[in-house]
Amino acid sequence: MRISKNFTLAELTKGNTATRLGISNVPDKEGIHKLRLLATELLQPIRDCLSAPLRISSGYRSESLNKAIGGSFKLDEDGNYVALSQHTKCEAVDLQFVKRGRMDNMRIFNAIINHAIEFDQIILEFGGATAEKDSDNPDWIHISWKVTGNRRQILVAYKDENNRTKYRAKKNYFAG
Repeated sequence: MRISKNFTLAELTKGNTATRLGISNVPDKEGIHKLRLLATELLQPIRDCLSAPLRISSGYRSESLNKAIGGSFKLDEDGNYVALSQHTKCEAVDLQFVKRGRMDNMRIFNAIINHAIEFDQIILEFGGATAEKDSDNPDWIHISWKVTGNRRQILVAYKDENNRTKYRAKKNYFAG
């Protein structure tokens, strides 16, 4: 099912881990509606700016899939698993931009900033980033969009000395 000019529902719901483990990764009707909005309000404008395809490495995740891959969660007061990832709310995707065999994920970030595309959160994920240094080319970009209340938050993800994922504000907000 096509949900925008260049994006399909299948692109936003595919998951190798879900397939391998037999986990259902199908959003409900409201989720499909939110994914259509995500595609038309966020992904399509980025795609149009870049005039080239985007690789979606992770889109919607069912709660079971989120748990299987170690996505963001908390335990409630009764010890029950509660997914926190915006992927489970049909509000986030992980993107990569590859052109002529070369990954250049900062082109995604630059398109968003230079064209004032609305977003909730951007996380520039790894790619050599440290507590002190931003990456010139993150491994992927997590980006979210909500119907209301977008924060326009920009973070960098990096691994600390104990190989734990940490987040901090991006040092340089100026796009190239």
